[in-house]
Amino acid sequence: MNKTCLNSQHIELGGKMVDFGGWEMPLNYGSQIDEHHCVRNDAGMFDVSHMCVVDIKGNSSQDFLRFLIANDVKKLTSKGQALYSCMLNESGGVIDDLITYYLDDDFYRLVVNAGTTEKDLEWISKQSEEFDVSINHRTDLAMIAIQGPNAISKTYQAIPGTEEICRSLKPFHAVSVGSLFIARTGYTGEDGFEIILPEKSAEFTWKMLIDAGVKPCGLGARDTLRLEAGMSLYGSEMDDSVSPLECNLSWTVDLNDKDRKFTGKEALESLKSAGTKYTVSGLILNDKGVIRDHQKVITNQGEGEVTSGSFSPTIGKSIALARLPKESSGECNIEVRNKLLSAKIVKPPFVRNGKILV
Repeated sequence: MNKTCLNSQHIELGGKMVDFGGWEMPLNYGSQIDEHHCVRNDAGMFDVSHMCVVDIKGNSSQDFLRFLIANDVKKLTSKGQALYSCMLNESGGVIDDLITYYLDDDFYRLVVNAGTTEKDLEWISKQSEEFDVSINHRTDLAMIAIQGPNAISKTYQAIPGTEEICRSLKPFHAVSVGSLFIARTGYTGEDGFEIILPEKSAEFTWKMLIDAGVKPCGLGARDTLRLEAGMSLYGSEMDDSVSPLECNLSWTVDLNDKDRKFTGKEALESLKSAGTKYTVSGLILNDKGVIRDHQKVITNQGEGEVTSGSFSPTIGKSIALARLPKESSGECNIEVRNKLLSAKIVKPPFVRNGKILV
């Protein structure tokens, strides 16, 4: 099983280690609920070193990425700016969702999902054959996400000399500070950073963040936080058979430039013209119980399915994201253990920046 360079730290801190896509990762360090609340109310951090960092360099870097992903990297006009998008197959299905950073005219950085790394690298390599680019999978790097309303102040307390940079960095922008690549991004619905750094510096930085009062958190809290924030998870809300137009990711698709060709474009245009039948909506359970993945949902427009379900520590109720027929609204029923439980259909996100929105 793969282990990140912070594995010994997780064990030392009493992390409950589990197999996560072939990686030994901490589910929690005791109370998953406490970790969740810490991120919503203070500052918590996650080891996300299992994520895959890919550096794209070469004269054709921009042209290649304009072909590779559905969003248009031409939007990136200032160095360090980031863009969220999807890589698509020919039928418009999502191979993976990712973030692209513009570092220079001939240098971009991608961060893709851990569980799809092998598939992604193979796809990126194949798609690059006609372009003058080099592809470098950065296995020498680690990644730590610091999230929460106090994440900014506690990060610069932990890393001397970064206060002005941490305070001024705009959301979805990144900057290099020495060997640290600090990005104001995250997967929790809270403010904060994702820091990419050399593996040899990760343990020291992790300990400095703990000393500054940042609480280590596991994968369990990361999942309930992203669910509350209405953020899609690859393999749940989207996969190779689901297009961005059917999973609330239409905003990550740019069809403005009629001359730009990208993989999956024709399929998306056909789907858009024909009209999509499904979308991803939010659910809040009215009855007692917990919504779980793959449960049947019965709406006023027909049947759907839960894609991600769990108890929301912030709201105090069970919530879910679900693939439902378009125009589904109002009340619905969820089939739980041969019983129909009542739920309300809402527009995600459920929680952002500590505020309940539904």
